[in-house]
Amino acid sequence: MAHTRPRALGGFLRGAGLAGRRIMGVDASVSLDAITAGTCLAVDRQTLAGRSVLIATDDQMTAALALIELDGVARRMVLSPPDLRPDYLAAIVDDAEIDAIVSDRDPETFAAIDRPVVGCGLPVAAYEGSPSEPCATEWVLLTSGTTGVPKMVVHSLDGLTAAITTPPPRDKPTVWATFYDIRRYGGLQIFLRAMLGDSSLVLSHAGEPIVDHLHRLAASGVTHISGTPSHWRRTIMCATANAIAPDYIRLSGEIADQAILNALHDTYPDAAIGHAYASTEAGVGFAVDDGLEGFPASLIEGGRDVSMKVEDGSLRIRSLRGADRYLGRNAEPLTDADGFIDPGDMIERRGDRFYFVGRRGGIINVGGLKVHPEEVEAVINRHQGVRMSLVKARKSPIMGSIVVAEVVLNDNQPAASGEGWDDALKDEIIHLCRGTLPQHKVPATIRFVPTLTVTAAGKLARDHA
Repeated sequence: MAHTRPRALGGFLRGAGLAGRRIMGVDASVSLDAITAGTCLAVDRQTLAGRSVLIATDDQMTAALALIELDGVARRMVLSPPDLRPDYLAAIVDDAEIDAIVSDRDPETFAAIDRPVVGCGLPVAAYEGSPSEPCATEWVLLTSGTTGVPKMVVHSLDGLTAAITTPPPRDKPTVWATFYDIRRYGGLQIFLRAMLGDSSLVLSHAGEPIVDHLHRLAASGVTHISGTPSHWRRTIMCATANAIAPDYIRLSGEIADQAILNALHDTYPDAAIGHAYASTEAGVGFAVDDGLEGFPASLIEGGRDVSMKVEDGSLRIRSLRGADRYLGRNAEPLTDADGFIDPGDMIERRGDRFYFVGRRGGIINVGGLKVHPEEVEAVINRHQGVRMSLVKARKSPIMGSIVVAEVVLNDNQPAASGEGWDDALKDEIIHLCRGTLPQHKVPATIRFVPTLTVTAAGKLARDHA
């Protein structure tokens, strides 16, 4: 059953059962009772009523407090991700018609921007102002993975929470956590899921060693946790992966191949494991909980809140959960004439199931033939000695590009396996690819590396140059 949609997040929480529920960061833990009864702002929140505000904080906790306090007060909240380039700030402030910047940073940080800076942070102080009738606040997220100034995507609280359902009663408290930053769509979904459910929430922290993060999650009693497949591959590579024992694991943001689903099942055999398809523009499309990669073809055939179709090999979505529009003077249309959004994800049908094969913009051209790196990675990752891989292009004077792969091995592949162990293992991986993929998709070379770079959004950092 779906939640009753809140008119404003803070108002919803003030009417909910908050006993024992907290938001927990690396340096602070705050009860929801204190958050909803107090204020984190250096001014009366009513001075921001009807205003367009940019929430630009260093700390996720501060951002969470500001979202709870200002939803239903401000007419628009633009949520700045932590890695936003400073030289993009002026364009975003201008296009979003920002009236004030809410931040925990030194105001001098924004000296070049002609807008007032409102301080925000802990401790939560007593609020002595008068509540006002809530307004419908626009929630604006910035896209990731783009070149140039990120696009601004306008959501409503109704749309953001449309995929969240009432959880069944449990005999122990629910504690959500996410490897995502809540200032991105995937993390914001978990933030809202925790706030609208009978849950506490543990925030991630940029730069925190994975060992420390896992111990902190264990100490907080985490029961439900989400992240990208790359987040999870790095987690199960860690010697302290079993410090946590979640009841539910959720993957999103990248293709969840069978290798990572199986590895998570082996590492956390008592956890239910699901993967969800979502994008900043299209919202949450669907979730798959059968333990298999891809999704049933029956999902394409229609649903009450979400309609999907396949056009030119890409998945198109029309949904009540999606964004309303792009924001800005030169913003392009979000949907086609029929209301469908094209997130750029390519799929193909095999039997009664669809499989994601990659992103339209990430295709490698090998002598005029197309290669989706993610499709090749999914095959490489099936090898029992592989933890994760990155497939990319290397320029070739004859073919234009050739496919090459960087591979991170499992800890159970010691270099002491004997002379030539690495060449033998590379041959095994190439043989696996040849038995599964057309020749133009088989990597020309494989290089073993100790780690792969993951972006701030939790995805493999890709470079096809």
